[in-house]
Amino acid sequence: MDDLAQLAELIRKRNALERQITALIGRPAQIGHIGEYIASRVFRIALEESASHKSNDGRFSEGPLKERTVDIKWYALREGLLDITPDSLPDYYLVLAGPKSAATTSRGQTRPWTIDNVFIFEASALVAELQAGDVKIGLATSVRQHLWAKAEIYPAPSNAAFPLTEEQRKGLRLFGSGAED
Repeated sequence: MDDLAQLAELIRKRNALERQITALIGRPAQIGHIGEYIASRVFRIALEESASHKSNDGRFSEGPLKERTVDIKWYALREGLLDITPDSLPDYYLVLAGPKSAATTSRGQTRPWTIDNVFIFEASALVAELQAGDVKIGLATSVRQHLWAKAEIYPAPSNAAFPLTEEQRKGLRLFGSGAED
């Protein structure tokens, strides 16, 4: 029973942290909501009032994509998958991702909430390319590695459509794997 008591104490601590995060971001402390908050601050995105708005989380409020809709995803591990809503596409998918997933069992592994890479995909072009390759579109859509490489804007910018400022890079570095204690 010692392990149950220890687990209960850890969960109480986690719940306290979640209440603090919820107070800060105004939404439940889930990875998706927190990712939307981070992206809204770093990329100047005006979030939709409702967190359940279909297919997009908000609009860029400045920069080269001003007024374009965006669906923000935060994946703790970069596994090459992207949740796509084919019946109602945003203009862009902005993906925050942790470290690349190793092809091993998940037993004993953690999924820390870090941001090591950021990608931006023009949604309709991505879907067209995936459909041309006979890829099934929907939840957990498999996106080929070369498409991820082409869409990367952080840390190695290969997508010229969205150049980052030093302030944006600094904001993202706060959440990188190297920033963990």
